[in-house]
Amino acid sequence: MMKGVQLVTVLVFALACSLSSAYDPSPLQDFCVAINDSTSSYAVFVNGKFCKDPKLATADDFFFSGLNTPRDTSTPLGSNVTLLNVDKILGLNTLGISLARIDFAPYGLNPPHIHPRATEILVVLEGTLYFNPGHTNAVAFAGLSSQNPGLITIANAVFGSNPPINPDVLAKAFQLDRNVVNYLQKKF
Repeated sequence: MMKGVQLVTVLVFALACSLSSAYDPSPLQDFCVAINDSTSSYAVFVNGKFCKDPKLATADDFFFSGLNTPRDTSTPLGSNVTLLNVDKILGLNTLGISLARIDFAPYGLNPPHIHPRATEILVVLEGTLYFNPGHTNAVAFAGLSSQNPGLITIANAVFGSNPPINPDVLAKAFQLDRNVVNYLQKKF
């Protein structure tokens, strides 16, 4: 009887040990530096990009020079967005992040928009936002939770859609005169 209990104890212990060492047989890569050459001998396709052989990755694959440089804000909106995604920093592939520097002139703005594949957090480093009421430039950095966040500007999507949204629908939805809606649709 005692030998039977010992045998069951050993079998349960062996079973528990074998389960605790289980793992995914194909672990994920820590990084996958994107390359544009699909003829490489290490052409693994991950997340929409081909990967460089990890042994050939360098610090430059994760570097961008110029985030400290103000951009030209003499645009109709008085702002300039410098997006750094996987197309600009190849090492961001598979990391699920990108970032942007946004420069604002006095009274400049970044139009209302959404990122369909990301959430965004914004940090203002210099100046004041909310239609930048100050008389100085403003600088902000945005962190995005995608290597390719996408961008949909609300005004373009609503008034510049193709095919166009019925002006009567827009007039009613925004409580505008139909002539105003027609004017806005011509601008976009």
